[in-house]
Amino acid sequence: MFNILKSNGKSAILLLMVFVSGLFLPSGSRALEKTITNSLGMDFVLMPAGTFTMGSPTDEPGRERDEVIHTEKITKPFYLQTTEVTVKQWRDIMGKPFFGGKKGSPDMPVVRVSWQDCIKFIKKLNARNEGIYRLPTEAEWEYACRAGNDTEYGIGNDINCNSAMYANNTLKNPGCVDAVKSKGLPTDQPAPVKSYAPNALGLYDMNGNVWEWTQDWYRPYKPDVALTPQSQGESPSLESGTNKVRRGGSWYGTGSRCRCANRNYSHFANRYQTTGFRLVREIE
Repeated sequence: MFNILKSNGKSAILLLMVFVSGLFLPSGSRALEKTITNSLGMDFVLMPAGTFTMGSPTDEPGRERDEVIHTEKITKPFYLQTTEVTVKQWRDIMGKPFFGGKKGSPDMPVVRVSWQDCIKFIKKLNARNEGIYRLPTEAEWEYACRAGNDTEYGIGNDINCNSAMYANNTLKNPGCVDAVKSKGLPTDQPAPVKSYAPNALGLYDMNGNVWEWTQDWYRPYKPDVALTPQSQGESPSLESGTNKVRRGGSWYGTGSRCRCANRNYSHFANRYQTTGFRLVREIE
């Protein structure tokens, strides 16, 4: 197993070397593909196993108290979708009637979907017998967002209106409205996927655009989380509850909400114009 360790910026280089070399072998057999595409046109990138620092240091601007910094182990590699699930991909599985009169270009991230809606989509997708899909855990999501870095955002310690979709809210957070207009994109809504550059692993919109549902129930991390390393199969979240974790920030809010460590949550039945999701495809 390769440990993705924080050491003078070398972690991102090590992570990229893993991808180039294709060293991860399932059960001692052939190397895994670095990227795969399914029949719906969903692209996935291999996320290697590793160890990373989850949460944020106490001096990180915008930090919340529930971002307790700790060591997290990703014990198994997995594939993560390079973009948020799009309107076209949703309709290919769920059909148009689900949306009623909802309009949206095929490459827009699907929004106004509850956590429960996402699970229905996943069940139908899995029924096609073309792989096993699920939502990412909160740890897997942050691991992928960081892309081997320990910076506030997966693309560095700062984001701006040209590097991510946020503050596109003409009423409450208009900071990026002019930049959005200059790119030919509409205001007061997300952007089509791939409108902004990806992180070092080829993942788009991990910071901003729309919040993304994760698999986990929300609660503050365990009191001893900073002292006891967590593992991929040992989520610090509850086994049940009413609120599910959302990650990544959105077009509606400020840049600090888009930080890799920022945690948000909502009732699993809620639907928001600011929230969508992306998928994990498990290693078979």
